[in-house]
Amino acid sequence: MAVELRQVRYFLAVAEELHFGRAAERLRIVQPTVSQQVRRLERELGVTLFDRTTRAVTLTAAGHAFLPHARAMLDAEAAAVEAMAALRGERRSALRLGTNVGLGVRLDAVLTALAERAPEVAVELVSAPPAARLNQVRDRHLDAAFIRGADRSPGLELLPVWNDDLVAALPVRHPLAAQQRISLRDLAELPLRIVPRADNPHLVDTLVEACRTAGFEPRPGPPFTTDQDTLAAIATGPPSWTVYYASQAAIQTAPRVVFRPLADPTPSLQTYLAVRPDPPSPQLTALLDACAASAS
Repeated sequence: MAVELRQVRYFLAVAEELHFGRAAERLRIVQPTVSQQVRRLERELGVTLFDRTTRAVTLTAAGHAFLPHARAMLDAEAAAVEAMAALRGERRSALRLGTNVGLGVRLDAVLTALAERAPEVAVELVSAPPAARLNQVRDRHLDAAFIRGADRSPGLELLPVWNDDLVAALPVRHPLAAQQRISLRDLAELPLRIVPRADNPHLVDTLVEACRTAGFEPRPGPPFTTDQDTLAAIATGPPSWTVYYASQAAIQTAPRVVFRPLADPTPSLQTYLAVRPDPPSPQLTALLDACAASAS
């Protein structure tokens, strides 16, 4: 019997997703390859690992029995790779960190604090969509990743690191721009430019809930496209508004647009650091200390 680690990795992805298509997306390969390799694994083992129907994929009793062994095999592979890399000195001071542009001054503060505490740590920043970031941490392609909104993800620990307020972006010529702080209800009549909910459900849901608490439904405007185009439209077009994370607004260049804190209530989102539930490496420990220091 010749079981390949690749087949075990594909099996584990399907077992966690319970969907061949989602497993293929997570593995960044086509679905037929996943199905083919899982079938080969089943032939090698002489058992059926999944019950497959047109509606669902579920683990069989054999699949449940094999699952902890599959995880142990991949953990052993990762441990071997880590041990050999340590011998070569390649990973002694490397930290691969998933991020995105919206972290703004928060990320700058974390990196500054990390450099002060662990100057030997070389940080590699990897920008990717939220789901991809989580999968890359889970698959050990990243050591950790910043994530907003979602407070749980299978196989990972999400550690709260800071809370980021949302601020309003308004044309500088609008009367509300003269105020240092804006009540949400004062924006009820202005069209709101915001991303489609499917692109950022946590942001949209948080803002809509805050508007409802303030006593109104936000008036939909043209969708948020890019920073440059949306802010240009707010600056020069009919009056409208959008929201930014305060940490991003602090470094955002936007002629003829002002950013103002929101009140009644102040909408905000929690940012988490996604990590694997393993004993933390010295690099990760230093990152957690830097997060705590920058948030205080």
